[in-house]
Amino acid sequence: MLRIAIVGCGKIADMHASLIQTIKGCEIVGVCDSEPLMARQLYERFPVKQHFGDLEELLWQTEPDVVHITTPPESHFGIAKFCLESGCHVYVEKPFTVCEEEAQKLIALANERSLKLTVGHDAQFNHAARRMRTLVHSGFLGDGLVHMESYYCYELGQAYARALLGDARHWVRRLPGKLLHNVISHGIARIAEFLTNDSPQVIAYGFVSPFLKRMGENDVIDELRVIICEEERVSAYFTFSSQMRPSIHQFRIYGTKNGLVLDHDQETLITLRGARFKSYAENFVPAVMLAKQYLGNVATNLRAFVTRDLHMKSGMRYLIQSFYDSIIENAPAPIPYREILLTARIMDAIFVQMEEGHATVPAQHLLRLDAPLTK
Repeated sequence: MLRIAIVGCGKIADMHASLIQTIKGCEIVGVCDSEPLMARQLYERFPVKQHFGDLEELLWQTEPDVVHITTPPESHFGIAKFCLESGCHVYVEKPFTVCEEEAQKLIALANERSLKLTVGHDAQFNHAARRMRTLVHSGFLGDGLVHMESYYCYELGQAYARALLGDARHWVRRLPGKLLHNVISHGIARIAEFLTNDSPQVIAYGFVSPFLKRMGENDVIDELRVIICEEERVSAYFTFSSQMRPSIHQFRIYGTKNGLVLDHDQETLITLRGARFKSYAENFVPAVMLAKQYLGNVATNLRAFVTRDLHMKSGMRYLIQSFYDSIIENAPAPIPYREILLTARIMDAIFVQMEEGHATVPAQHLLRLDAPLTK
């Protein structure tokens, strides 16, 4: 029986607790929050054995095997480090840490203690994303990867925008990338999964949307466009927007033979045939083939719905279960450490450019090339 603890009892902790209780062979032995009332309310609403206002007391009293960290990002490193030093495996909500250097230190510590780490990039583990990964690894794209496009939209809404703008000490403002820092790792991680170079070039441009400017905000960037390139090999575009409509969460990947389009919102995976049909057949056949694929996705989603496995956080449940299995079976963690580090490295490059006034700076000029990413 795996003993699980949760540190940080805000909104996302509710999702962790509800999913953990559906996984066999584990129990939530304690929850903790620096605000004791937050810990108590989670304890009262879920099958949790104890609640605490102090991390050290939580670890000492409950002796968990795994700790889920669901606190604001700036606290991730300190809490994760303490938990690893106390002998616990650690699941950290996104973003993993505030910077790559912190991520390197945590992974080195986990390896030293023979413990496991993972990050909450659960969008990479929903049904359609897993089907996409299987096709990519089967060689469907062709002889090699050519280009990727990742779109991640975030609807601010009047209420959230006012809450952020109205609090000069809001924790989002303290992050190096502010709003971007707390959101974009999902979209960047999709690209990082398929890059083969540890130090791609990163060219980023960000700006404050007219929407936020009308509300008097000139500091929180909510529109971002990024080009990521491996030398003469693979390129990628990343788009983050709070204003683009429709608000989409998509990933497109193109190889030398075929392409794939993953839509996270609609939970669909569409294959793109690389070869064209002759003559006027190109005007009719592809549309029919796409229609058939969409109907196939409907059927797949319907089967998942009937079996109660189609929900917003099915990817999170799969990731948590996979992480627990890796601990029990002493197998590799579900997200390779190299991928976690590369995501952090690209984000560092983006935020440095935002700080320097949106200058276009290659990532290799910002990062240590003599320090390869941990495998």
